[in-house]
Amino acid sequence: MVKEMRIDLNPSSLHKRHHVFVKLAVSSMLLGLAFRLFVCDSIKFSSSVVETPPLLETNTLTKSLPLFSSSSPPPVQAPSSGDLLANESQTLPNVAAECDLFTGDWVPDPSAPAYTNASCHAIEDHQNCMRNGRPDSGYLYWRWNPRDCELPRFDPEKFLDSMKNKSWGFIGDSISRNHVQSLLCTLSQVEQAVEVYHDEEYRSKRWHFPSHNFTLSVVWNPFLLKANIFEDMNGVSSSEIQLHLNKLDQTWTEQYKNFDYVVIAGGKWFLKTAIYHENYTVSGCHYCPGKNLTELGFNYAYRKALKSVLNFMTNSSHKAFVFLRTTTPDHFENGEWFSGGTCNRTIPFKEGEVDIKDVDALMRDIELEEFEKAASVGAENGVILKLLDTTRMSLLRPDGHPGPHRQFQPFAKDKNAKVQNDCLHWCLPGPIDSWNDLLMEMINRGTHQ
Repeated sequence: MVKEMRIDLNPSSLHKRHHVFVKLAVSSMLLGLAFRLFVCDSIKFSSSVVETPPLLETNTLTKSLPLFSSSSPPPVQAPSSGDLLANESQTLPNVAAECDLFTGDWVPDPSAPAYTNASCHAIEDHQNCMRNGRPDSGYLYWRWNPRDCELPRFDPEKFLDSMKNKSWGFIGDSISRNHVQSLLCTLSQVEQAVEVYHDEEYRSKRWHFPSHNFTLSVVWNPFLLKANIFEDMNGVSSSEIQLHLNKLDQTWTEQYKNFDYVVIAGGKWFLKTAIYHENYTVSGCHYCPGKNLTELGFNYAYRKALKSVLNFMTNSSHKAFVFLRTTTPDHFENGEWFSGGTCNRTIPFKEGEVDIKDVDALMRDIELEEFEKAASVGAENGVILKLLDTTRMSLLRPDGHPGPHRQFQPFAKDKNAKVQNDCLHWCLPGPIDSWNDLLMEMINRGTHQ
């Protein structure tokens, strides 16, 4: 039996609140009371938890081939006028300059994306939905619209001008790499970046924009902690992950001082089977049947990791501008990535149409709680720490994933072929491009979210 709980998605509150306004009217003939009750809506969360391995990391060593030329954009399947009118009537006026950027809706937008795979060659094959033959393009014609204010579009020229002689670092798993490629593609419309570094597996990379002396890096570090990972590029494990909960990974901590801006995130890797080490002793595990170890749960390790990461940043002598990005829900239906799960939807969800898995709700709660603790410390120590709360806006976009088109032309030989779907990462261009709109606006505001 599935039970449900409701959670307020506003970062300032983790629980649903009811606001009651009472109006007392007095007349000369009758004395009465009139009550008006206004109840705010919130999104529903399902408590159905499935402890499964996360989606495979995606990577490629080859360059993507353009499917559409810059002079011949992909066919437009923009939302209908009916959708436009329906969403227009739900959009509130710009009544607050400092509104909650993360409470809003996806609204139809006839504007073409800022780039295509013809104008950006940094897109990895697995996210290159255009090249791989995705037949629809309607998912490209939506924009994130906060309910009480306008969110300006990301301006790559202004961004690069403001970031002269600066450096950005994205630290995390393949979703962080997905985000970097989105930013890289958008910026490439102003200046082409030069790749100046990559690791052996092409998971960590660094680019330089010579005209602006701007550096953009992605540091692949899925746990942020020291970890011994026995897994190949296809996600096949030969042994359990050994995760050291009281040791940050030096791969990123040694580079931290080089970054003026940092976007850091944990993720689905914490759901994998792992043996936990603390103070040189095995303290327990997550999902390790038959090991005769204490089941501590992924949430135990995730909280430990975030606490250590944020403590390191807020107490560092290097005063970077830090964004903590919240967890990204997947949209697998009728199974998981390893058991035939698919994502075939072609339009966004509306408010109240989707349930988020309890595991994602739990991860986000931990993120909010640890962020709130760290933000006050950071403020005292001169560190700017912001919450990039992309969970809800991501939850509403089941249509933005590669699905079966993580592979090139998967149905060319057999229209009924059984292929693995990717319902976690994002098509490029796609919904993840809106995360850059949020980044630029949050920098412009210069206040905690």
